Parts: sequence; structure tokens; C-alpha cells
Amino acid sequence: MTTVAVVGAGIVGAACAHALAQAGADVVVLDRGPVGSGTTSRGEGNILVSDKGPGAELDLARLSRDAWLDLGDDLGRDEIELEEKGGVVVATSGDGLETLRAFSHSQRAAGVTALDVDDAGSLEPHLTRDVTGGVLYPEDMQVQPVLAAAAMLEAAQRMGARFVPGADVVGGVVDRSGRLTGVRTSGGEVVGADAVVNAAGTWGGEVGERLGGPVPVLPRRGFILVTEPLPPMVRHKVYSADYVANVGSSDVGLETSCVVEGTRAGTILIGASRERVGFDPTLDVDVVRILARQATALFPFLAGVNLLRVYRGFRPYCPDHLPVIGPDPRVPGLFHACGHEGAGIGLAPGTARLITRQVLGAGDVDTARFVDLLPDRFVEQEA
Repeated sequence: MTTVAVVGAGIVGAACAHALAQAGADVVVLDRGPVGSGTTSRGEGNILVSDKGPGAELDLARLSRDAWLDLGDDLGRDEIELEEKGGVVVATSGDGLETLRAFSHSQRAAGVTALDVDDAGSLEPHLTRDVTGGVLYPEDMQVQPVLAAAAMLEAAQRMGARFVPGADVVGGVVDRSGRLTGVRTSGGEVVGADAVVNAAGTWGGEVGERLGGPVPVLPRRGFILVTEPLPPMVRHKVYSADYVANVGSSDVGLETSCVVEGTRAGTILIGASRERVGFDPTLDVDVVRILARQATALFPFLAGVNLLRVYRGFRPYCPDHLPVIGPDPRVPGLFHACGHEGAGIGLAPGTARLITRQVLGAGDVDTARFVDLLPDRFVEQEA
């Protein structure tokens, strides 16, 4: 039996543990904190195809969507709050609508269901009348990320996996050939493994470096506003067309775009902001004001709604805006599964299936479709 150590108990690590255990591996999950305590606990729960252009990331998103539906059947949709709510992307200018529709046309060519909508108000009655049109993505979904991570990890444990919280991985153990054979923790423990999966999210770059395979994963701070509970007012995930451009931007400064969606609890989530400020956790009131102003412009009724709280987190950002998934060519036995930026929740189960295929050779994932996500691309830049 292959022993696999998964570093990180966020949504990606939990998904990897679940898929590997399901495929017959002996799995141990290590995290310095409890399950889902990092970036996973500060995300909206997006499962999106709407914001990804044709390529490996969109392929992974479509694989992940199917995997989420399977997980919903296995774990219980209500238990993880998995909702096939769909997404609506809207434009407030003619030029914006033209750009949005050109993008959706390229997605349709790649197999995504994207439906042009002239009257977005028919889908979202409380939208501003300034919207000129939009695109409906019925395949977009939402999940409660901490519940999902906990449910996957608990299911993995029922299949024999072990979870060790409070275990900060500080280094690797290698044999004479240079192969990684385990990890060392800050408590002095040595955990042996045939393979190690770096699923440390925003800290994936640091963990990779400790294990001899650094990858350029950096933090990108983001804020989310949470309103008081309301009757159902927003039916879909709704965001402005500039969201896609902001996700793909490499600018260091603050970028914001309007994202609004309801939750099963009745609260409304408002985002999204992105800025590269390292691991600075400071609450920037100006960012909160900008997000609130954008949200009330899109949904005017929000001007009379109270905020319940504001939370923030660090998205694991790679310079080319793609996750890094696969074996590290410098360190045999090391596999990376990090750098998903704001898409980690949606891409987690597809990542897990890909990692399971790479580590165990199990499953029917066509790994050739995902070569653009391999760590090799960064190693080649170092040479």
C-alpha cells in the first residue's frame, strides 16, 4: 500500500486526502491548525466555469464540477450546502457587453453552457436597470467550504486516513538518491511517506521550499462583506464583467469588481478585492467602502441593509494565474497541489483526481490535458 503524506487540511488537502484514500492509499494529513482554518474559511464557496477562458484551468473546472456533484451524492448536498444556483455575469455598457459576449462565445466553443441574456432583470428582479445585458452560466455552483473540507476529511478518516492537527512541517527526509521519503514536523516527529503532497494553499511556496521544491506561490489579500440575514433577494451568483479581467491581472495595487450572492443562511456575500500586500492582515476601511458602493450600484436595495461582518484572507497566487499541480522534477516523491488563487474551492476535487492519477496511477483523468499546470514550467524558468 502506498503511503501519502498530505501537507495542508484546507479544501484542496481534504479533497486530496479523500480521493487518495478512496483509491486505496494509506493517507496522513498534516496541518499546523484545524481543518479548513486558513484561506478555506475565508472564501465564498465559488464553483465556477464562468470566469475561466479555454485552456487547462477551464478543463480542470469542468472536471471539478462533475467531481463536486459526485461528492454531493456521497457526502450529502445539504450537509455541505452544495447548490446548483447558476451564475449571471452582467455588463453596464455596450462595450462591456460586447467584450463579455465575445468571452462567452470562446467558452461555448470549449463546451461551457453560456446563454446570452438581454433582460438580466428577468433573472434578478432587484438588479439595477443600468445593466445592458449579460450571460447566464447555469453550471456555476456554490458550496460551504469549511463544511465541505470537514466532510471530505471525515470521510477519508472513515477509510483509514489519519489527521494530525498542530503539525507544522519544517522539512523533508530524503534517501541517498535524493528521493523524498517523509517529512519532519516542528515537534520533532518524522512521518514516513512514499509520496508527499504540498497542499498548503497560500503557504505552498514556503512548504515547497522547506521540502526542496520551491514554487512561486504568493499571497493576494481579499475582502468579503457579509450582510445581515434577509429573505431570498439574490437568486444567482451575480458579478460584473470586469471580474474576469481583475482575476487575470498581475497588478500589484488594489483591484475591485462587484460580486454579489446569497447564502442558504440568508446572508449576502459581497466581494471582490485583490491586492498584493504580503501577509498584511490589516482591515482597510477604504476597501470596504469601495465594495459596498459597487454592490449598491448593482443592487440598490443593499443601501438599506446592515453589514454583519467583514472578513479577509490570502489567496494563493501564482505569477501566471494558474495553479501548480503535479510532480516536482527536482525532488522525486514531492507533488504540488497549490496556487489556485481564488478558485481553490471550486477546483479542489478536480485537483484531487489529478493528483491521485499522478501519485497512484488510479482513475481515468487524462493528464495530458493538464501539462500547463505542472511545476516544470517554473523549474524551466530557473534554468
